[in-house]
Amino acid sequence: MSNPLVIGLLSLVLVSAASGQADETPDETRMSPEIVAEASPPPPPEIDAPAVESEDVDAAVLASVAFLLKRQEGPTRAEWPYQGVYRVSATDDDPESLIEGRGRRRSVIPIGYRVGGTSIVGDALLRVPGCDADVDRREALERARRFVVDSTRHPNMNPEYGGGYDVRGWGYIYGGDFLLSMRERGFVPEDAAAAHDDAIRFYLDGLAAIEIPRVGGWNYARRGPLAAPSGTSPFMTPPGIQVLVEAERQGFPVKAGMRDRAMKAIDLTIGEDGVVAYSAQRKTRESPEMIPGAMGRMLAVETVRNDAGVENEDAIRKALAAFVTHWDELLKRKQKTGTHVAPYGVAPYYFFYAHGYAAEAIERLPEMERGAWRDRLHRLLMSVRDEDGTWNDRVFPRSAAYGTAVTVLAFTEPAYTARPRAVVPPPVIVEASDAEDDEASTSETDDR
Repeated sequence: MSNPLVIGLLSLVLVSAASGQADETPDETRMSPEIVAEASPPPPPEIDAPAVESEDVDAAVLASVAFLLKRQEGPTRAEWPYQGVYRVSATDDDPESLIEGRGRRRSVIPIGYRVGGTSIVGDALLRVPGCDADVDRREALERARRFVVDSTRHPNMNPEYGGGYDVRGWGYIYGGDFLLSMRERGFVPEDAAAAHDDAIRFYLDGLAAIEIPRVGGWNYARRGPLAAPSGTSPFMTPPGIQVLVEAERQGFPVKAGMRDRAMKAIDLTIGEDGVVAYSAQRKTRESPEMIPGAMGRMLAVETVRNDAGVENEDAIRKALAAFVTHWDELLKRKQKTGTHVAPYGVAPYYFFYAHGYAAEAIERLPEMERGAWRDRLHRLLMSVRDEDGTWNDRVFPRSAAYGTAVTVLAFTEPAYTARPRAVVPPPVIVEASDAEDDEASTSETDDR
């Protein structure tokens, strides 16, 4: 028979031996709590905004789709024009509904804003689940697609112009992006594929034509003629780079070296502590004190740098922390008059631009970090939702379409980034003789 006392004593000896062996683990293999805390990235800053449930976000997205479908306007109900303070002289090609003033003061929303705003809303509608079976949404997207394609013929989309402040480049970037998105989803009618792909080439050629000489990238606020060097804009160049990347993925030729030059150009805008200047022609000396007005640009720049293979997670965290910490500086300029106001030069249109790139930047971080940052972003966005359920950072009611669309893009960014990329057919190339035959056939039909 076994002796319970002996068994108990043996068990005690074995436990003591095991404990002693564990205590002999070399000190250098252990990590103190302080070291573990130092190795882990800091959590997002706390914010003063109500908690938001995922169901609330989903409901807001669906309500936004309904609003955007109702807001489509223009002669053929094909547009969602972005409206800002910048206007141009009206032409015979512009619809009366977008024209204001009389005589010499007769002005219109620029075609670049019309194409850009329409394309941003189009991209937002594409992202919301259920688009394939949503007849109303598909019809709205097809009208918008035709408008963006047809706008290549507008005289103010011609890349041959005098330079200076001009927004047609926004049309090239976002118009190209939307047409590429429609292509990826397979939403281009077969009989329209050639004209659709030709329009994408037009927008890519436009970006090549207005590329800043000897600097790279793009800037809507150019100083002097197009042939003269100018500072690159980190507000405009990152989305330009993104559309080039997607165009190349889908098989469209892009001017040699243009993307590399743009990447080098945005490096010029990055200063001490990650601050990103409004524009730069040479390496910036911007003070870190300007970070409260730079966080949107910081987020855009670091997003595309990460996509290009730069290991910049710390820079992304710093940009996101700046966005959350200094968010009130953006809020001060939301729906206010004027443009770049001291001390940080924040313009109203920075507001949703920054939120859009915050959403993109979050998805470049390790997965375990994303949830807390998404929480901050969603709470901030829901805290500025207008009483009618929309979002707007301008004083113009029309621009609620833009603000609401960017908010939808931000809410849907996680699923969009994680999606498998569709394999698309190569671009349609129409031989010159075929194009001439088509033109002759069209002329004959018109004569009838």
